[in-house]
Amino acid sequence: MTGSSGSFIVVEGIDGCGKSTQAELLANGLGALLTREPGGSPLGIEIRRLLLATKHGEVSDRAEALLMAADRAQHVVDVIRPTLLEGRSVVGDRYIGSSVAYQGYGRRLDVDKVRDISEWATDGLVADLVLLVDVPVATAVRRRSAAPDRIEAAGEAMQHRVREGFLAEAAANAHQWVVIDGDHPVADVAQSVNESVRERLGL
Repeated sequence: MTGSSGSFIVVEGIDGCGKSTQAELLANGLGALLTREPGGSPLGIEIRRLLLATKHGEVSDRAEALLMAADRAQHVVDVIRPTLLEGRSVVGDRYIGSSVAYQGYGRRLDVDKVRDISEWATDGLVADLVLLVDVPVATAVRRRSAAPDRIEAAGEAMQHRVREGFLAEAAANAHQWVVIDGDHPVADVAQSVNESVRERLGL
């Protein structure tokens, strides 16, 4: 936990669920720093380019997991922890839950090992609250307008596994996670997000 520093809130979900929109709205409403993974630090920007581009050919599943962890390690050092220590809250668009869901459940790597790598990479920094914006895979696919990146292009079967992974993590960590029904208008989802933040963190 972040102790007496700012609050660390993470918004998670499958690609196309609307989490980035909700993270931005929440950060603006709280006056918090909005950041994202991968790509939340200067090094992370380069890692994101390598991870999501389709022109580099195949990236092994283990390499993908390790690159995500490397991005997260630098992100915590450069951005998240310093901001929290200044007393300002941080809203993160993805964090450890995404690695567990995508590389663990989605890529079928060992879930516990993926989680352990990220926990080591972050030096134990965990979110005060994780908001899972949940929508059916079909809804998420319909919402996406841009050409799919390398991970999105893995197909709907993987997205189903990723969604199942997120829901499993939320069920196992109900003290930290809240599932938000994202299959509603943006304003309604934002209201649910804000209510959850008030109830859990008093913000």
